[in-house]
Amino acid sequence: MAHILVLAEISRHGHVADSARGLLALASRLGDPIAVVATREPLADDLIARLGSLGATQVYQAQSEQADTALVAPQVEALAAAVATLNPAAVLLSHSFDGREAAARLAVRTGSGVLVDAIDVRTEDGRIIASGSVYGGNYLVDSTTTGMPIITVRPGAIDESAPAASAQVISETVTVDAAKAGMIDSYNDAPEVSVRPELLGAKKVVSGGRGFGSKENFAMVEELADALGAAVGASRAAVDAGYSPQTTQVGQTGVSVSPDLYIALGISGAIQHRAGMQTAKTIVAINKDADAPIFDVADFGIVGDVFTIVPQLIETIKSRSA
Repeated sequence: MAHILVLAEISRHGHVADSARGLLALASRLGDPIAVVATREPLADDLIARLGSLGATQVYQAQSEQADTALVAPQVEALAAAVATLNPAAVLLSHSFDGREAAARLAVRTGSGVLVDAIDVRTEDGRIIASGSVYGGNYLVDSTTTGMPIITVRPGAIDESAPAASAQVISETVTVDAAKAGMIDSYNDAPEVSVRPELLGAKKVVSGGRGFGSKENFAMVEELADALGAAVGASRAAVDAGYSPQTTQVGQTGVSVSPDLYIALGISGAIQHRAGMQTAKTIVAINKDADAPIFDVADFGIVGDVFTIVPQLIETIKSRSA
């Protein structure tokens, strides 16, 4: 069975990124899923067990003294070493900031082609095919490349799990050239101020647009998100107006999401925004403009004023969960 490498992102606090589950599920469809990690110290048994529970049959652990101090470079070295050792059929990474950079660097290192922002991957006639959403989400396309494809996968696009496995560990030591990597001088961990899910990979997302008119009114979006246990998103217009941080921007120039539920409040649905959310499984739109483009991709649409409808919706959800 062909080896399929998956870059499993591990935080410096030892947490496996949520993206690992979907990536390993995809890898198990294509062949033998192998998680690749870059760490300073040997992986703890519970982390190895966690990766095995997500479907990794092997864990390729690349230890590096610079794992906590170099940006992305340790992950690239880990992947390059794993490619040289295991000769995989493909490499899968999350379409996160680190994943995209690692994919590009690995492609240069190995002379491979990169297929970006895939929402599904399959094999066909012996070739690995990546499916993606392009031109603002108006078209779905299949793409492939010669040789070993390096594929970044949209977070949240794959809602399945691979069969659990008892992961075997392969350990190597890699070295990062500090002169060729951005180095971290210090960490300043932000205090946890919210229990909301992170936008990237969230199962439910509530997004607001410029229609709320002010940052104070935008708090209604956050209240609905909290009632649903959802992440908060925003259109570019809302972010530009200062209603919400840039990290919440959904769209072509922001974050691409594929949640189970996406609620668009006061968002007209410009093509740039739709490009980042229309692969959601269920889309609900509320807008007072019956001709708003968001209704073209919505599964359920309500034509009305968000200031009238959303408070009622929040109250109903709260009463049912009481």
